[in-house]
Amino acid sequence: MDRISYQFYEMMHLAFAPARAMSDATLTTFKNPFNPFAHTSVGRSVAAAAELFERMTRRYGKPVFDLPETLIDGVATPIVEEVVWERPFCRLLHFQRIFQGEAPRQSKLLIVAPMSGHYATLLRGTVEAFLPSHDVYITDWCDARAVPNEKGVFGLDDYVDYLIDALRFLSKRDDGVPLHTLGVCQASVPLICAIAALDGEGGVDAPESMVLMGGPIDPRRSPTAVNRLAVERGVDWFHRNCIHSVPFPHAGFGRRVYPGFLQLSGFMAMNLERHVAAHFDMFNHLVEGDGDSAEKHRDFYDEYLAVMDLAAEFYLETVEKVFIRHEIPQGLLRHRGEIIDLSAIQRTALLTVEGEKDDISGVGQTYAAQELCANIPDVRKQHYLQEGVGHYGVFNGSRFRRDIVPRIREFCARVETPQA
Repeated sequence: MDRISYQFYEMMHLAFAPARAMSDATLTTFKNPFNPFAHTSVGRSVAAAAELFERMTRRYGKPVFDLPETLIDGVATPIVEEVVWERPFCRLLHFQRIFQGEAPRQSKLLIVAPMSGHYATLLRGTVEAFLPSHDVYITDWCDARAVPNEKGVFGLDDYVDYLIDALRFLSKRDDGVPLHTLGVCQASVPLICAIAALDGEGGVDAPESMVLMGGPIDPRRSPTAVNRLAVERGVDWFHRNCIHSVPFPHAGFGRRVYPGFLQLSGFMAMNLERHVAAHFDMFNHLVEGDGDSAEKHRDFYDEYLAVMDLAAEFYLETVEKVFIRHEIPQGLLRHRGEIIDLSAIQRTALLTVEGEKDDISGVGQTYAAQELCANIPDVRKQHYLQEGVGHYGVFNGSRFRRDIVPRIREFCARVETPQA
């Protein structure tokens, strides 16, 4: 069944193509202002049904960041995206700000996006929030089904290697500009491991700080449904039920992956009633002519429904080592055969951020890094619990912008001073 399940999904997607084309034609017809039916409730209902059908049966492509400018000291500053570093499974994007006069001296910030199904564009709001105050870079992970087999495998060790290379590339050793890092969700794990490896080597390329947000450093604390599922099922269950081969004609034909469509079904199942209600609401908004509310729905689901395949090696190793065997808090996690010693981190400051209502990484799971990094001076460590937000609210949304971003900026500025 494994050999045909992904192919069957592709076949069904193609089978719906004629129906999607018909729904597009219907939508165009019933939204045409010259069609008298377009101005009736019946016409709007038909158009709304056609749009929802098309949206629920399409494959959502990779979104774009679409951040053309930012405000710096009240001045609109254009932004140009550029790829400054690239590997088979990742590109390092730089949001270069084009200043008219002399550029202000601002620190670099590397945002490490999670490789957990969604694209790095899920952190668009995170990037946008720091553009006025930092020179921002982000890890843009690639869809595994688009990576040819000859490029090799990608496991947890490779993820840590990529981050070590990126940190060395952005190190202040060459330009003297401090580097700060921010790891979101799952990315907190390889980030802290990469920094431990660099700090243990002498710290020449270690960043000034690391901000870990909603990350599963110790999933035994306040375990969520996600944590319990991993322990109850075991890694063999995930191997049998979640891993499939990329079908032809994708570039990664034959590569073993955790397919995006399976991940999406899991995401949707966690809050199925809410997603069904949201689509009913959108239908009603379209019938009522509430274009603003419908557009917000489109923006959210264009991002939420865009998913990518994950390399099987990385996914299974993360499930087993992080969520089942809890190797990080027990000091058992290895990188290329060497034990990752978090107590080796001495120079890099640490800020941990958690959400009070986080149902993915429970309260205390990220805070555990504060205890494991025992040799970071207390003056260079800080923890913040944001009340009233869930997992997504830790790195996006109004409370993130109002409460969390200022604390991160203040922390980064403080630890750059000699006395910190």
